[in-house]
Amino acid sequence: MCGGTIGPIKESFYYKDFREAARDSVNKWIRNSGRFDAVIDFDKAIRNPQDTLVILSEAHSGDYLHPNELGYEIMGKAIDLSLFE
Repeated sequence: MCGGTIGPIKESFYYKDFREAARDSVNKWIRNSGRFDAVIDFDKAIRNPQDTLVILSEAHSGDYLHPNELGYEIMGKAIDLSLFE
């Protein structure tokens, strides 16, 4: 079973400090719990390296929350296809 992290939400209409804290907690659990055979780190794939709480400017659909076509392409490339062999 694979786990996938939750992408950045800062700058979106959805952002609140408590939601960011929850996202961070869930992502830490996904990455470190050992409950998954593999982790696909969508968060790391689409976050802005200058501000890791924000999605890449070229990868969102205008709302800083939902990926656009490029964002989904980046996320897709973050998946190690050998996981499905």
